[in-house]
Amino acid sequence: MRDEELKWSIESERELLKTPVFNVYSRRETAANGLTGDYIALKSPECVVMMPEYEGNFVLVRQWRHGKAALTTEFPGGVIGRGEEPADAAYRELYEETGYKAGKLEYLGSVNPNPALFESRFYVFLAQELEPTGQTHPDRDELISVELHPIDEVIDSFGSEEYSHAFMGTALAFYLRNRREK
Repeated sequence: MRDEELKWSIESERELLKTPVFNVYSRRETAANGLTGDYIALKSPECVVMMPEYEGNFVLVRQWRHGKAALTTEFPGGVIGRGEEPADAAYRELYEETGYKAGKLEYLGSVNPNPALFESRFYVFLAQELEPTGQTHPDRDELISVELHPIDEVIDSFGSEEYSHAFMGTALAFYLRNRREK
């Protein structure tokens, strides 16, 4: 099939649920061939993920994740504020969550977390030339432990229970591509 034959158009949209993290919508859509159906879409703010390198380690955060109901170890990240540029959000989130300030920030790429459901994207940045300040400023409900983990350990162990966040895997793919290109 040609691309034009694969496309659907949104005929109507209705909000089903509004949450602090995302909103759920029901969409009535019509395919190019006339097929119609109701589909679910999630609208959420765009976010950033930082890969902070410090003395041969990644600076990671360990925190409780409510969906999994367990602790996870992952790259720091967070929501891009309204009107905020992704790079500015990356600098801010890195400092708030870890207390490190980046002297150099490199954009590695962006993707949609799951196009079957989400409209948003997340942006991945490599943070280098870090300066530890010893001061973190997490959100009120962010209880975070900041940890240093050897870079090769994180790469080799991704997918283990320790490093199971899918955003981490995507960030690592960008990181490895970037490393190969240099």
